[in-house]
Amino acid sequence: MSDAARIDFRPDDPAFVADPYSTYARLREQHPIFRARDSELTYFTRHADIMRLLHDPRLGRTMDHTLAPEELDRKRRAAQWDKLPSYSRYVRVKLLETEGADHARLRGVLTKLINPVRARGLRDRVQRLVDELFDPLLSRGHMDFIAELAEPLPVYMIADWLGWPAHLRHRLRPWSAAIVRPYEPDHTEADEQRAEAATGEFATAIEQVIEERRADPQDDLISALAAQEGRPDTLSRDELIATCMLVLNAGHEATVNGAGNGLLTLLRNPEQMARLRAEPDLTTSAIEELLRYDSPLQLFRRFVLEDMEYAGITMKRGEEVGFLYGCANRDEAAFPHADELDLARRPNAHLAFGGGRHYCVGAPLARLELELLVRTLLERIPQVELAGAEPPRRPGFVFRGLQSLPLRW
Repeated sequence: MSDAARIDFRPDDPAFVADPYSTYARLREQHPIFRARDSELTYFTRHADIMRLLHDPRLGRTMDHTLAPEELDRKRRAAQWDKLPSYSRYVRVKLLETEGADHARLRGVLTKLINPVRARGLRDRVQRLVDELFDPLLSRGHMDFIAELAEPLPVYMIADWLGWPAHLRHRLRPWSAAIVRPYEPDHTEADEQRAEAATGEFATAIEQVIEERRADPQDDLISALAAQEGRPDTLSRDELIATCMLVLNAGHEATVNGAGNGLLTLLRNPEQMARLRAEPDLTTSAIEELLRYDSPLQLFRRFVLEDMEYAGITMKRGEEVGFLYGCANRDEAAFPHADELDLARRPNAHLAFGGGRHYCVGAPLARLELELLVRTLLERIPQVELAGAEPPRRPGFVFRGLQSLPLRW
């Protein structure tokens, strides 16, 4: 048994952010398990390894469920949880960051309300929102796809589904972007303070909506969650707020980034775009392939819960591992001709939404939004093309997406 090889790996390098896939190919071949020289994170690059480890009970999103209360208190003091009180109260304890019995309980509540069957029932509502966004743009002959379609669609849909007041929905995207920024390795103290402010503002606003729904329930997600508050094996008030925050983050980050990455991929592969126009029934498999080809989520971390060995590499309790989803999704061993875009690819066991017990709860809605967004664009804008220079990418590595995507027709 040995330690993983240490290599130069700089995911914050602008050249890597622009195109990580040539680097990924080299890593899969030469260093399938490695550590960066300036990091204690053990990275995994290959699809088979990541799939096995996603289901390994020796790894977890947090170690908190394994600690005695006094140990947990010491850990949180050392991590300065009191420095970001709102962020610690809601973001650091939401479903994504729990394990064990708490995770099972929270996920059980949420999957009854957010699942493929319920997502299919939202199809008409999503299509109506897509059409409302498209209608004023068609006569202009140009748009920024990110700002005018990809960003507002999931935010408006989440607002509608949550039961969020329409006059406040413009605040959801800035809040979400600020809240997820600290997940990036290169985040700053200023990013943390913005995340803290956004978390507190969202929590205050959602508290008011929860109280209104408890007094006057509606046909929305907040009403459904609020009706379960305080019952055995359901949600506390803090968990209810954290769950609404998770729905906001998970429900639109994948759609915004997946839509931008996916459409840019089609624009760069005009023969595949022409095929999709001619065969719209391919849209479902096409969305899966676009998510695989340029994944919106590139990295997911887990803690080692007990000393373990994998593929000859030793990992100690408390260390962290990093699953390079974007790298695994280009693995030839799992996806023949992985660097080629094949909109009819089946099977397609990509990791764009993760896997195992932390599989993205927002995946069914994200898939539906992406399908209707792409299908509608190809139907209503026959001659769309990229306008201007190479579109700028968002800074950061964990969430891969575009800042803007100018189009013309």
